Amino acid sequence: MLAEAPRSRWRSVAAQVATGLGWLIVALLATVILARAIAWDRWRWFAELDAAIEVLFLPAWLVLVAAAVGRRRWLAVAAALICIAQVIYVAPEVLASTPVPAAARSEPTLRLFDANVDDNNLSMAGYVKQIKSYNPQLLTIEETYYYDYAHLHAAGVFARLPYQFQVPCCGSRGFIIASRYPIEHPRVSYVDGEAYMVRATLRLPTRTINLWVVHTTAPVNPDWNRWNEELDGIVTQLDAAHPRPLLMVGDFNATWGNRGFRAILSTGLTDAAAARGQPFAFTYNQLLSPLPPFIRIDHVLTGGDLTVTSILTHNGPGSDHRDITASVAIGGPKHG
Repeated sequence: MLAEAPRSRWRSVAAQVATGLGWLIVALLATVILARAIAWDRWRWFAELDAAIEVLFLPAWLVLVAAAVGRRRWLAVAAALICIAQVIYVAPEVLASTPVPAAARSEPTLRLFDANVDDNNLSMAGYVKQIKSYNPQLLTIEETYYYDYAHLHAAGVFARLPYQFQVPCCGSRGFIIASRYPIEHPRVSYVDGEAYMVRATLRLPTRTINLWVVHTTAPVNPDWNRWNEELDGIVTQLDAAHPRPLLMVGDFNATWGNRGFRAILSTGLTDAAAARGQPFAFTYNQLLSPLPPFIRIDHVLTGGDLTVTSILTHNGPGSDHRDITASVAIGGPKHG
């Protein structure tokens, strides 16, 4: 009997600690919900948390189960409310899945390869192998240095991609676009002197489409406000030009959890991964082994009668991003 008393006390203390930890988790996640309701992505730090909305709230489900088992009724109720909030946030992305239209399966296609190669990546050797294996008709690369272009050129990557455009910048602002088809009227958008988007038209054999390649600033100090400006700038240009058909691709540094990315989608664009039933095909950060990537910030978006019929992610050799390959059905009448 004397031995039971210490055990009972330890169980009681452990239960109190677990309950306190549960309330702490609920309180922290409730703060994220409150910040989102009051100033979605406008407050420092919360933009990054909103980007990880699919995984950020998972501890609340553990708290819910533990509280229910432990008969902590009010804690269970609070955790359940957090879980409901996550379902509300994630549901639009999960429910965006649709079948590929039958007509799209018989249309001409464009093979796309997109990668953020990481400005700290000193070798393109892995990408050379991937690109040659996939043999894309359109190659879009973000976060490049001038020597990345030289390496790819020397390796013969551009042999079947004779049309090229690049922003030969300092790394995180560098772009390379290479195509089997003419790239026309390229224009670069800047915020504070740094490129965040290249807009062009792509003259295909059957029609001309709009191509926008994106790489926004990461939402971290001191640049999180510039990130908002860039995403807002994309929305402004979409509203002003309403380009259709449109293929938009790149590293948005944003997810369905972020206000700016949702605003981009609200202009009528389709998120290819979500449409093909892959909302959790996370692309960043792939350098956290043994943990997998936990957010999807690299996207392929379409507008008008373009349809992504298949999309996959792959290990980005030497990068912290997974890269993307996609097949884009080019619908619509011939023109241009």
